[in-house]
Amino acid sequence: MTRDRFLELADAHGSAVARWPAAEREAAAILMAAEPEFARQSLAAADRLDAALDLWAPLSVPQGLREVVIAAAPLARPRGGLRAWLLGAGVGAGLAAASAAGLVFGVVLSGNLAAPTDAPEAVRAAMAGYDDLSETTEGA
Repeated sequence: MTRDRFLELADAHGSAVARWPAAEREAAAILMAAEPEFARQSLAAADRLDAALDLWAPLSVPQGLREVVIAAAPLARPRGGLRAWLLGAGVGAGLAAASAAGLVFGVVLSGNLAAPTDAPEAVRAAMAGYDDLSETTEGA
């Protein structure tokens, strides 16, 4: 067992080695025999921490204060039920309708644009809109 592991166990389980995990006790005993001053100081620090933790106690709340706080708390709102479901369904249906309209609009527009079937005609169709630009670049 290393010194760091011994300190971890002392911090986690306290100064009473009997409360440490059984698998660690034998190694701790060997370290305590090999380094008694280190073990004494480490366990003394853990003992001080144990004493401080033993002094701590949660604050008690007077019953009247507790009842006042609970009474002032907001009431739980009931779930929306059918109305909330219908509102959510309406939003979903609206989004679905908008998507369908966009799809139909795209298909209709793409049907009006006939795609050329051979490569030279595709190039001519793509360049058709650029004929007017040749006059502006010749003067440059």
